[in-house]
Amino acid sequence: MNQAQEKAARIKNGPCLVLAGPGSGKTRTIVNRIRFLIEEYKVRPEEILVVTFTRYAASEMKSRLCEQAGESAAPVTAGTFHGIYYGILKWAYRIGSGNILSEEEKYQILRAAVAQQKMEVFDEEDFLEGLVSEIGVIKNNGIAIEEFHSKKCDSDAFYEIYKAYERQKKKLKKIDFDDMLLLCRNLFLTHPDILKQWQKKFRYILIDEFQDINRIQYDVIKMLALPENNLFVVGDDDQAIYGFRGADSKIMFEFLKDFPKAEQIFLNTNYRSTANIVNNSLKVIEKNTVRFKKKLHAAKEKGTTVHIQEVKDPVEESKYIVREIERRIEKGVLAEQIAVLFRVHTDARPLAECFLEHKIAFQMREHLPNLYSHFIGKDIQAYFHMAQGSRLRAEFLQIMNRPKRYLSRESLTQGEVSFEELRKFYFDKEWMQDRIDQLEWDLKMLSKMAPYAAIQYMRKKIGYDDFLRDYAKIKQIQAADLFEILSEIEEAARPFSTLEEWFRHVEEYTEALRRKEQKKKEEQKGIHLMTIHAAKGLEFDTVFIIGANEGQIPYKKAKSEEETEEERRLFYVAMTRAKEVLQICYVKQRNGKETVPSRFVNDLLKSV
Repeated sequence: MNQAQEKAARIKNGPCLVLAGPGSGKTRTIVNRIRFLIEEYKVRPEEILVVTFTRYAASEMKSRLCEQAGESAAPVTAGTFHGIYYGILKWAYRIGSGNILSEEEKYQILRAAVAQQKMEVFDEEDFLEGLVSEIGVIKNNGIAIEEFHSKKCDSDAFYEIYKAYERQKKKLKKIDFDDMLLLCRNLFLTHPDILKQWQKKFRYILIDEFQDINRIQYDVIKMLALPENNLFVVGDDDQAIYGFRGADSKIMFEFLKDFPKAEQIFLNTNYRSTANIVNNSLKVIEKNTVRFKKKLHAAKEKGTTVHIQEVKDPVEESKYIVREIERRIEKGVLAEQIAVLFRVHTDARPLAECFLEHKIAFQMREHLPNLYSHFIGKDIQAYFHMAQGSRLRAEFLQIMNRPKRYLSRESLTQGEVSFEELRKFYFDKEWMQDRIDQLEWDLKMLSKMAPYAAIQYMRKKIGYDDFLRDYAKIKQIQAADLFEILSEIEEAARPFSTLEEWFRHVEEYTEALRRKEQKKKEEQKGIHLMTIHAAKGLEFDTVFIIGANEGQIPYKKAKSEEETEEERRLFYVAMTRAKEVLQICYVKQRNGKETVPSRFVNDLLKSV
């Protein structure tokens, strides 16, 4: 251990805040502190509680502790907040695993609640994950449902979904993970005798990743730590990236107000990354105003220069990444030691397509939505099929009023559509005859075009853009989000000369995604493709950050200064995952529109 780690590990009593920069050996410090408590200060292992944010971190902590301190450390309790609080509730209320709502049940209830609202949803999985996250924010911060404003749907719909979810849970006599925190807090507030028993049991409390704590968790921990306040918390405010889940990084600053006599220690040596990576990451994070000021330095030499690459567009970016990855692998770096990080999972589509094309093995935790399964993708496919001569009723129904042509279902009397029959149906309406003629003419024009030109014709001449604007207005959703999907499908169509080629590509891509989803359950190998959030806590020899543009990171939905600071922390987390090589890419054009580099990239370029 270095001097700061040793100092932190040897603290016996009282509150202590350890600020641990990336790669600074925080797990080693926590493990050694427990060892010193048991071996030198003769604290009974049963009196020690270690809280982490994932089961994996808890088991890793426990195994490292047993390696160092032997079997004597076995009775130490290590677990997640939910795991610990569940244990307390189980003891107090005799609840069992049968009373806990499974993830599958949670999604089933929410899916049914959303269906009742008759909402049109693009990526159902993404939408439901967003709802789960927002319900968590409400409960973890003790917010009244009436005061909460959802970012996933309008307030009335969210309120109804939330109420339906709570009703169904009650009917099933089950609680979800977030309820555990609230129930535990209420138990301690209403039963001081029970609280006292647990205070006696856990006299020494250690918390890892303290920056990710939420209000309810903190309330319970403060109660549990009384009266001795042997509370040892380790975290890094610069890596607080879970505000959207209800985590509150300001609690780190509050901790020093709540415990004014707390010891404060900085672990400021980064053993993971080269000096170039550490110094450049600091140029970004130091722009944040709400943070603990700290000086960090690298234990490693300067290493390779941090490289920033400008490329034309996402397709060019993907080709560049593939070339660079091949170079790293030629130099002997394992594919599993290379990661490509991005802000939102949809950013990975062009790269995933490129990897599949080049037969490069990759692994991806997140679900990658298939653009061609979106209603816009289905509309384009229906137009193209009809341009190729299909007259299926289902396909005609898909597009006949996109844009509005005032064609009615009653006009379709057979399984196959005939334009002659349509004209006969509307024989007394000349203006409808004109519309039918125009649609037939448009389909004829589409049949002669390459896919990219055909989509442009759909947008400008047929009026599909106007339809999307009206649709967004009626559904009360952002038209910009729909246009982004349409533009992405349009850009992806550029390389194909014929509609047949494009359909073949759609089919192959859809099948490859399906196989990828199936393989997820097996052990995955290859390059890591992951969102920055998913990469938190991990490290790789080589890291590529793609889509480093304004609107991507910081994400376009980050409006306030607070949200922008969290986006900057996210970029900092991405940079500090790299051990040896860090490359950052930004594009000049996305979906045919000019784009500019992220302000975080500018922070790096200005200081060169």
